[in-house]
Amino acid sequence: MRPTVLCFSGLDPSGGAGLQADIEAIGQSGAHAAIACTALTIQNSQQVFGFEATSKELLLAQANAVVNDLPIRCIKSGMLGTTENIAALAEFLTAHSDYLYVLDPVLVANSGGSLGNQATLVKAFIQLIPLATLLTPNTVELRALTGEEDLQLATQKLFDMGAQAVLVKGGHEDTPDYIQNSLYIAGELINETRCPRLEGEYHGSGCSLASFIAGRLAMGDQLKTAVQHAETWLFGVLKIADIPVPNGQRIPKRF
Repeated sequence: MRPTVLCFSGLDPSGGAGLQADIEAIGQSGAHAAIACTALTIQNSQQVFGFEATSKELLLAQANAVVNDLPIRCIKSGMLGTTENIAALAEFLTAHSDYLYVLDPVLVANSGGSLGNQATLVKAFIQLIPLATLLTPNTVELRALTGEEDLQLATQKLFDMGAQAVLVKGGHEDTPDYIQNSLYIAGELINETRCPRLEGEYHGSGCSLASFIAGRLAMGDQLKTAVQHAETWLFGVLKIADIPVPNGQRIPKRF
């Protein structure tokens, strides 16, 4: 049996982001994806219209059902939706402290649609930060989590809050020709990567990157290597992304 990543995230009916992105990216990494669904969303590739969160009890029941059945090596979380689900995940991680954990702190969809009350979620996310092997915030999420506008100060604040490693994703920054990601481990800048900025917006790119990293960690890669493999893979699948709507968000072609 392949090493398994257990994903806590929401179902996106369009298949661009959320659990389908997790499953496809983890499969491409070589690992197996197991699922604990946090929410059913109402969305397409362009917009979020609403969601209904899973109860804390049902979420934990899903996760506990596969713990003794599959060789779980890593946990990945995306949309959690409610403070109760965040608390449930913290409870689960505390009980399984041997698992690696990739935290993608999803606060809003790339289209701008709400995936929960941002102010409430930000406060609740604090309990997950020290439990994570890696956080993968984009710069919007980084500023929201820390209340700091300066990216260096914001990153340092995450480490002050107990972070072990942080991958800062620069796609939302005003760099028209390139995107820069920065990997910090134990508060130190370990690696910076730049790739050409591709045309258009992408639905599910963040989910895909975090999940591929989780898959490679489950497969035994060191953190820096897992991130490098994921960034290379993601750039390739974005270049050939599907375009559902002219001038709309594109869906990464993960296979």
